[in-house]
Amino acid sequence: MTTQAGAPETAHPGTPPAGQASRGSVSRVIASLLRRSDFSVVLATLVLFVIFALGSESFLTEYNLFNMGRTAALYVFVAMGQAIVVVIGGMNLSLGAIGGLSVVMAGMAMQDWGLHPVLAFFIALLVGAAAGFANGLIITKLKLNSFVATLATSFIFVGLVNGISRGNPYTNIPKDLTTIGRGDILGVPILFVLMIILLTIVAYFFRFSVTGRRILATGGNAEAARLSGIRTDRITVLANVLSGLFAALAGYLWITRVGSAQPSIGSDWLIISFAVAIIGGTSLAGGEISALGLGAAAVMLTLIKNGLIMFNVNVYFEQTFLGLVILLAVSLESFRAIGRRRRRPARTAPAIKEG
Repeated sequence: MTTQAGAPETAHPGTPPAGQASRGSVSRVIASLLRRSDFSVVLATLVLFVIFALGSESFLTEYNLFNMGRTAALYVFVAMGQAIVVVIGGMNLSLGAIGGLSVVMAGMAMQDWGLHPVLAFFIALLVGAAAGFANGLIITKLKLNSFVATLATSFIFVGLVNGISRGNPYTNIPKDLTTIGRGDILGVPILFVLMIILLTIVAYFFRFSVTGRRILATGGNAEAARLSGIRTDRITVLANVLSGLFAALAGYLWITRVGSAQPSIGSDWLIISFAVAIIGGTSLAGGEISALGLGAAAVMLTLIKNGLIMFNVNVYFEQTFLGLVILLAVSLESFRAIGRRRRRPARTAPAIKEG
C-alpha cells in the first residue's frame, strides 16, 4: 500500500503495529547474523582489538599495526591453501611441506641459477601445482583418504626440501624483491593490500563462478553432486592443485618479507592453516567457506600472538591458547550444525489409505 504525502496513514486490517514490525525485522536481522558462520569470528576479533587497544599503549602504534597487517596477510594466503580442500571435505597435511619445497626451488633458481625473481616465482608456482596435482591423483585414483595421502606426501616433500637445500638458506635474494613484503601503499602494507584482493576474488569465485559453485556442491554432498553431473574427482584434483598453488604463493611472499629462502618456511603452517580456516567459518563437513571469515580469523590469530607478547604472557603457552581457540571454533560450528538440523522441517510419512 502506497502512502501519499499529506494524507493520513491507514493501517491495513491484520497489519502488525509499526513498533512490532520494526522489532520483528530487527530480530530477523539478528537471527540471520547469528546463522552466519563468520559472525562469531568477526565479533570476537573486534572485541579483542578493543581490549588490546585499551590495555596497551603500544598496540595502536604505526609500527605495531603495520607488522600485524603483514602477518595477518601471510596467514590468509597460508589458510587459503587449507580452506580450499577443507571446503570439499578433505585436508592437506602436506601444505607446509609444499610451501617449503616451493621456497627452496625459488631460492635455488635465484641464487644458484641466476634467474630473475619473476621466473623464480613461476617456478615456485609450478612446483606447488605439481605437488598438489600429485596429492589429488593419489586421493582420487588410489581412493585414499586425504589425511593418509597428504600425511605420506608430506614426508616425501620434506625429504626433498632437506635433500635439495641440505638445511642451508638461500640468502642471495635480490633486495628489490623485499619491497613486496616490507613496503607499503599509503601506509598500508603491500601484503595486506594483496590479501584484500585475494579475499575479494575468493568471495566472487565461490559466489558467482560455475567452478566455485561446483566445489561447494562437491563439499556439501559429493554423491548428490556426482549424480547431478559434476565430475567430483576432477573437482578434488582441482582443489588440491589450488591448495598447492596457494602454498607456493604464500611461501614466495614469505621470502619477500624475511629476505631469504629458508627451508624452515612452512614448518609451522599446519596449525596456522587449520586455525584460520576453521575459525574463519570453513565447515569441516565441507560445502561452506567465508572470505570475510578467513580475513577476520587471520587478524584474530595475529591479535592473540601480539597480545601474548604485549601482556608479557609466557610465549611457550602460545600453542595452548591457539588450541583452545580452535576447540572453541569447532564447538561453535557443531552448535550451528545442530541448530540447522533443528530448523529443518520434519519429514512426515505419507498417509496410507485404508481399504
